Amino acid sequence: METKGEANQILIYAPVSGNVVALEDVPDPTFAQKMMGDGIAIEPTDGKVVAPFDGEVIQIFPTKHAIGLISHSGLELLIHIGLETVSLNGEGFEAHVKAGDKVKAGDPLVTFDLDFIKEKAKSHVTPIIVTNGDQFEELHKTNEKDVIALDSILLGTTPKGKAEPKNNEQRTTSTNGVQYGKEAEGIVAAVGGVENINAATHCVTRLRFALKDEDKVNKAALDNMGIVKGTFSANGQYQIVIGQGTVDKVYKAMVHETGIAEASKEDVKAAGGEKLNPLQKAIKVLADIFIPILPAIVTAGLLMGINNILANPGIFGKGAPALIETYPQWAGIADMINIIANTAFTFLPALIGWSAVKRFGGHELLGVVLGLILVHPDLMNAWGYGSAVAEGKIPTWNIFGLEINKVGYQGQVLPVLFASWVLAKIEIFLRKRVIDSLQLLVVAPVALLVTGFLAFVLIGPVTFTIGNWITEGLVYVFDAVPVIGGLVYGALYAPLVITGMHHTFLAVDLQLIGSTGTTFLWPIVALSNIAQGAAVFAMMLVARDEKLKGLAGTSGISAWLGITEPAMFGVNLRYRYPFFAAITGTAIAGAFITLQGVKATSIGVGGIPAILSIVASNWVSFLIGMLIVIVFPFIVTYFIAKRRLSMPRSENNE
Repeated sequence: METKGEANQILIYAPVSGNVVALEDVPDPTFAQKMMGDGIAIEPTDGKVVAPFDGEVIQIFPTKHAIGLISHSGLELLIHIGLETVSLNGEGFEAHVKAGDKVKAGDPLVTFDLDFIKEKAKSHVTPIIVTNGDQFEELHKTNEKDVIALDSILLGTTPKGKAEPKNNEQRTTSTNGVQYGKEAEGIVAAVGGVENINAATHCVTRLRFALKDEDKVNKAALDNMGIVKGTFSANGQYQIVIGQGTVDKVYKAMVHETGIAEASKEDVKAAGGEKLNPLQKAIKVLADIFIPILPAIVTAGLLMGINNILANPGIFGKGAPALIETYPQWAGIADMINIIANTAFTFLPALIGWSAVKRFGGHELLGVVLGLILVHPDLMNAWGYGSAVAEGKIPTWNIFGLEINKVGYQGQVLPVLFASWVLAKIEIFLRKRVIDSLQLLVVAPVALLVTGFLAFVLIGPVTFTIGNWITEGLVYVFDAVPVIGGLVYGALYAPLVITGMHHTFLAVDLQLIGSTGTTFLWPIVALSNIAQGAAVFAMMLVARDEKLKGLAGTSGISAWLGITEPAMFGVNLRYRYPFFAAITGTAIAGAFITLQGVKATSIGVGGIPAILSIVASNWVSFLIGMLIVIVFPFIVTYFIAKRRLSMPRSENNE
């Protein structure tokens, strides 16, 4: 029996246990921008999905990562387990139902290997979407932060009067009688025709194209199609959101009507990757390596900020002693926090080695060992290298008459990156040529031994020198013309986020911290996040549309806590002027704080909490910078939005 409350209210129970996430904060535009419909998301804490109401299974995708249900009242629900999990091809998932099965609330639908999904997928966050929300009143969403499957009420709504399909949403057929044939032909024409398509496939919600030239896409034509819920480009793929149950029919019609060959997700991914130029490919590699270790780095930065408050003088007034000097009983706690916080930076090469070797196709455990080799305690610490050179006291190995510096690479990025690539290639080479019975005895020992020698003899010294050149060059530019450096970086950072190139500068920040102990780039990043949030909060105040107001509010909070993508892609770039107001404010603030010499001791949370990572003596200057990026973008966006959003639709170009 379907669960209803008063006045025919339909109650949807949590289909999976976990932590509740606002849909606007899901790192996928299809869900964050509610192209499929409204709903909520959960970060699962176990691997079991159950029916959230009595109803019927209307679709379960072959890869088992998504399931569609319909309740007795006609409410259609999509449960999408993880993001980009379609690429796993069903690995890690087990379905317990099939399309057409009747289910009762609590019946098991899908079980999955949560650890495997966390490791292999883009994210394990699971959106739960009402896909026919136009037939129901506005959703009421839970205020709970943690929910339990079939115990917590997740969503509630009531039916509207029977909705009639709009004219432009009626199913149409081609002259050959193929359902959705006309829509398929229109979509192909809008993406530039068959000749512009390298490969095409679909997942549970969207068509995915690898196009030769995305500039040929007629986005206006796609937006005017009733069947199209939204479009966006990501990772070399042009994606058109259609909706569950319909997308596979449209895809089949497209194959039938246009003669496009069916392709797998891997085909489209590969074809999309071919479009990337060498710089884009290099940036994608860096992103693939650094994004998985970012939580550890940010957490370490936040903890180091707490340690700064306890251990640094000047926090509570000019000339004031450190808190642990005034209250010595806190010294032990501060020291313990410092050890916990510093570990990620001290053993940074191990983190990078794990992620890089995995990315290059090798065994990640060997990457961890390689990183630890480069920071072995018997090696001279890299942070003492400068003074050791000046004193002529660098320890060395004598290898057949060749003097090799016995130096570690603490805090360094380039040595372990290049060494990881070499290790992975050697391992892959050996795995293909060594018989299975000898692989354990040959592959790992030889790969590590050869890479270790190369790292200390060649890779380390060369990349260490290159890293120092990069550091010295940046320091020189920002010392010589700080206003220009801060202005340009402040203006360019948000546009770099759009292209993905901002991941390159994470490596640069880490290199600066490893070489100098601080970074002058990251404080500007933090201000950029705050500026995007300030602009989107202005949009929230002015917007009349409830959907825009809600999206702006939640994405603004997210931006002020360091995650800007929902604000940028969901609101600011859509209307353009909030985005330009934000980058202008960041440029002004960036010039100011760079002129004042503001630096951070670590990479922390890139929003309002960022001040914890700033050198204590720079707090006042950084707070002034924060004031600039809050006030300027907010005021500029507010007044422009006030004028533009109040125009009649025909006069408003946004």
